[in-house]
Parts: sequence; structure tokens; C-alpha cells
Amino acid sequence: QVQLVESGGGLVQPGGSLRLSCAASGSIFSINAMGWYRQAPGKQRELVAAITRGGSTNYADSVKGRFTISRDNAKSTVHLQMNSLKPEDTAVYYCNANLSPTGFRVAFDYWGQGTQVTVSS
Repeated sequence: QVQLVESGGGLVQPGGSLRLSCAASGSIFSINAMGWYRQAPGKQRELVAAITRGGSTNYADSVKGRFTISRDNAKSTVHLQMNSLKPEDTAVYYCNANLSPTGFRVAFDYWGQGTQVTVSS
């Protein structure tokens, strides 16, 4: 069984920083893209940042220059360094991985349980 486990959320003041981490575990054959999404109250879930296995990245316009996504393929982990946080960054952040479980030739999207990030003074 495949699991994505997130860590690193919390409460931070505007202008502060947080680092989110996500580790994939279980019977995994290969991991393609990994990414972070967020959902604020009353809003749809949106892509924050994504990274391919080769390291190509994609960011939402609202976080460009402030957030950095990285991954460690050997450890099946993905991280999101968030700097210069703003109140509008407040949301539940979800880890996502597109991966093939052992024994499967196709890939599926898996999600973490979500971690709360609150930016407030």
C-alpha cells in the first residue's frame, strides 16, 4: 500500500518561512511528477508547485520567487520551502505524487492527508 506523509505545517507570522516535507512509502515501482497543492476555505484546490523526476519545476504565479520545490528521488521525498509568507498563503497544503505501484504498468495520483499552514500575526 502506498502512502504519502506530510510534515512541517504550522503557524507563522507574515514574512516568515516554513518548510514542508512529504515522503512516499510502500510498494512503489517508480515516481513521476511530485507536487504541492493547497486549498483555502471556500476555494478550490490549486496547484502550488510541481517537479518532474528530472527536476523540471512549475510554480503558480502567486508563489514564484517565494517558494522553492525540490525532491530527493533516492528517498522518495519532496519538499516545499516557503519564504516571505503572506496571509493569503493560509491553506491546507497537500502533497501529490503520480506514481506506479509495484506490479502496475500505469501511474496513479496519490495524495497526502494535508497539513495546515496558517500565516497570521
